[in-house]
Amino acid sequence: MQKQKIAIVGAGLSGLVAAINLEQAGFKPQIFEATDRVGGRVKTDYRDGHIFDHGFQVLLKQYPATQKYLNYDLLELQDFYPGAVIYKEGHQNKIGDPLRQVSLLWPTLISKIGSVADKLKVLKLNTELKKKSFDDIFLAEEKTTLQYLQDYGFSNKIIQNFFKPFFTGIFLEHELKTSSRKFEFVYKMFGEGSAAIPKKGIQAIPNQLMAQLKHTKIHFNTPVESIQDQEIAFKNGSIETFDFVIIATEASHLISNLKNQQTLWKSVDNYYVSVKQRNFKEPMIALIADENALVNNIYYVSKPDAEEHVLSVSIVKPHVLSQEELKETITQDLKSYAEIDTIDFKQFYHIEKALPILKTVSYMLPKTETQLKDQVFLAGDYLANGSINAAMLNGESAAQAVISKIKDGSISLSQY
Repeated sequence: MQKQKIAIVGAGLSGLVAAINLEQAGFKPQIFEATDRVGGRVKTDYRDGHIFDHGFQVLLKQYPATQKYLNYDLLELQDFYPGAVIYKEGHQNKIGDPLRQVSLLWPTLISKIGSVADKLKVLKLNTELKKKSFDDIFLAEEKTTLQYLQDYGFSNKIIQNFFKPFFTGIFLEHELKTSSRKFEFVYKMFGEGSAAIPKKGIQAIPNQLMAQLKHTKIHFNTPVESIQDQEIAFKNGSIETFDFVIIATEASHLISNLKNQQTLWKSVDNYYVSVKQRNFKEPMIALIADENALVNNIYYVSKPDAEEHVLSVSIVKPHVLSQEELKETITQDLKSYAEIDTIDFKQFYHIEKALPILKTVSYMLPKTETQLKDQVFLAGDYLANGSINAAMLNGESAAQAVISKIKDGSISLSQY
């Protein structure tokens, strides 16, 4: 084993993948995590026999990084159908990719979500994006997703009824201001593979990464106060010096000269609600496309044959409602728009830092760009495009930069 002391701040996906890469190169890093478990923004609570993810999150199985670092079989992934149930003006519509799920052919053809021309454009866009490389996508001119869809020729009807509610749930903003690069990347990933959730919840992803670590010590409940070069000051008053430090969390509050470069974040409210009925059996995300609705997307956490039906309900639009007022609004929205009767509210999460707000997005951070100071390196999805894929790739980049620095004295352009 190599003798250098390497600290990783943050046990999210970036920090865990960084540790995996360092172990593979013969190092024994230490991870300092402020909370009681791994995962960062990818966490799950297990209560009363229920699985509550912290916010609705899915794994896109075509992500290159997750294919590299995860064993999908062990995760027991539960796939979603390639499409969505859409509630509009009191009617339920189903729309999806009939080439991958033949049962969606007829519902898609007769749905009133968009015109025939719109549906043909959807197939055309799928085909075009399958041919695009990641470089093609992330080196393209950036515009808003809304402008991109309008320029592509989609009608306002399908933008309002499908693209807007669907990508509001992904981008966590309802005006489709997010970069067209992010849209193309996510749409390509959806088009080429399934969206899925591990059987034991999204927490199974960081848990599996942690299980791969054999020589890494993780210090839980150990928040960091500040980092000065290679010196880490902890909130418990202790100070420790390392040869190298990887900051695998937002760094602005830890390093004094980054105070004016604080990352801005999108928030989301997530409620788990028990309801009287299950209005569709297919494993699909449901969207409420009415502009007046506060609820954006829902999905049944429980199986079709479960004794109790439990919904995950996401609220993306900004509001100033109290928790009781929010419950009342959710109850009204579910009844009015989806004909779903609420029984009880089981679990609530307000995720203040759900996704980073990025002026421009990239596929990943090259390892040559991860170095902040001589011995300090950065990782995290907020440095690229806000995704599970970016989190893992940026953790890999930072670790490989440290390895290059130790072995060669500099960071080479080659990946390894």
